[in-house]
Amino acid sequence: MFTGIISDIGEVLSVEPRGDTRLTIACGCEPETIAIGASIACSGVCLTAIETGRRDGRNWFAVEASAETLQRTTLGAWRPGTRVNLERPLKLGDELGGHIVSGHVDGLAEIVAIEREGDSRRFRFRLPPGLAPFIASKGSVALDGISLTVNEVEARDFGVNVISHTLAVTAWGNAEPGQAVNVEVDMLARYVARLREFSPT
Repeated sequence: MFTGIISDIGEVLSVEPRGDTRLTIACGCEPETIAIGASIACSGVCLTAIETGRRDGRNWFAVEASAETLQRTTLGAWRPGTRVNLERPLKLGDELGGHIVSGHVDGLAEIVAIEREGDSRRFRFRLPPGLAPFIASKGSVALDGISLTVNEVEARDFGVNVISHTLAVTAWGNAEPGQAVNVEVDMLARYVARLREFSPT
């Protein structure tokens, strides 16, 4: 489990198709602190570390992504140089600064507009029709692994305000309209919707 509070910005070093696709990602943490088999949220996608090391003075870890993951997330478009939001898993007793995030991406949204509001940015996103019912004003959503509060909702579009600190410590500092982002809806919304399918009529 994660909280949606990004701890590091990684950079894709290599993408190697090997049945499943192997991605090597540079990171700020020491390789010795990443256990083989540990989960790491990579722009909101929960992946498993399969190898760690140092290369040319940079720390890195490697993960594998299945064809399903590449198709349903932004990982299929990652190339060397792609910046990645990283979060290590929540430990018992850690502060829950964002909201409960599983790292299971529900789909993709598109950035349709970015507007300056003081030092912050107002991002507007467009969802696929199937995800729109799960987004509510003042509710939580994880976008590229970042825990954010929804400001307003209109049909398939919704907006969030991103403060300057978040822009500085995530890969969104150079985000642009037209860019796709990974969406994980609030876990409570997902289960409420599922329960309603079985509610007596």
